[in-house]
Amino acid sequence: MSAVWTLNAGAAENPDVTAVASASPEPSGAATDPSTGDPSTADPSTGTAPDPAGEDPSAGADPDPAGTDTPAPSGSADPSAAAADDASTPPARLPWGGRPVAVTRAEPGATSAKVAAEGADVAPADKSGSTEAAPEFSPKGRNSRWGSVRSSRTSVVAPVPPPLTEPVSGAGSQVNFLYGVGSQTAETDGTYANFSIAKPTLASGDFHTLAELSVQSADGAQIAEVGWTVDRTINGDSDPHIFVYHWVNRKETCYNACGFVQYSQTVKPGDTLPQGGNKRFGIQHYNDAWWVAYDTEWLGYFPDSLWNGQFTRTGQVQYFGEVASPTTQPCSHMGNGQGVDSASAARVGSVAFINGPDVDLNVRAIGGVYGANKLSARTFRYGGPGAC
Repeated sequence: MSAVWTLNAGAAENPDVTAVASASPEPSGAATDPSTGDPSTADPSTGTAPDPAGEDPSAGADPDPAGTDTPAPSGSADPSAAAADDASTPPARLPWGGRPVAVTRAEPGATSAKVAAEGADVAPADKSGSTEAAPEFSPKGRNSRWGSVRSSRTSVVAPVPPPLTEPVSGAGSQVNFLYGVGSQTAETDGTYANFSIAKPTLASGDFHTLAELSVQSADGAQIAEVGWTVDRTINGDSDPHIFVYHWVNRKETCYNACGFVQYSQTVKPGDTLPQGGNKRFGIQHYNDAWWVAYDTEWLGYFPDSLWNGQFTRTGQVQYFGEVASPTTQPCSHMGNGQGVDSASAARVGSVAFINGPDVDLNVRAIGGVYGANKLSARTFRYGGPGAC
């Protein structure tokens, strides 16, 4: 059973929802503005679109880092590609306009520090060679315009390091969820954003600390998610790993599987990500599915059949950090552990919509321990060191 507290939508949660293509950031590999850490952006019609947070479009970004032609605007498909009539074919271009290119992998089992040191984008979490992620079960919070899951019950026991222990079943324990959130009521075909990837400290006995992008139905009942998580229960270590998740009629499913269809041959849910720096995540509806993108690849998709074809366009979008803990005053870090007044704090940046309204996020913290600080209409800092 979960306790849900209702939130009031702010003025930024009620934009005009006339379909307008948002300006999209440069493709992966673009230069970053040292004042924000976000890639420079460009309007396809003008070549410039300064962001209020200081994302300088003159920062000298390579317009074609992958060796392809200039990307199309967000959400547009390659007219030379024949559209398939089923969910198994992704858009010809990624949500941010670039053509898909295989990510760079470190050796299987590499730590997040080693992945970063090698300049790789991902490492297989194990040496099995499997291209399919296994289902993983652990608590998961949910935030929406209509309310957030502030607490629930679970039989999963978070392992206490060191050493790592196997999760065990029990009579059930309390899980409290705390958030740093940017959200907007918006009818769109999807969204994408740049996320800081860190290795936050996960306190002994806490369940997870994560960051994610979430597309939702207007009532918040149907959800598809992608992001990164530090969760010793599902990953077996304290490194950041990519995850996907979805909700049906507000009911939990599982991490990384439970209807998710793998597409990429080089990256899958559960793989280890490089700590430090920024990576782009996106979700776009196309060909009867919600397609999930990471960095330069399509990861896979959630078919519309999971929602009986009733969830094909967003009614709201969410970007947030989340900590799950048995206590309401957790010691785990959210984001990178820096307070939101610090210029080096974790951030979600360059948020853009696919065939949606202008971005103007409603930013707030929930739970009283962590923070959220709006820097511009589409960029905010979040997180903090916890209560200890």
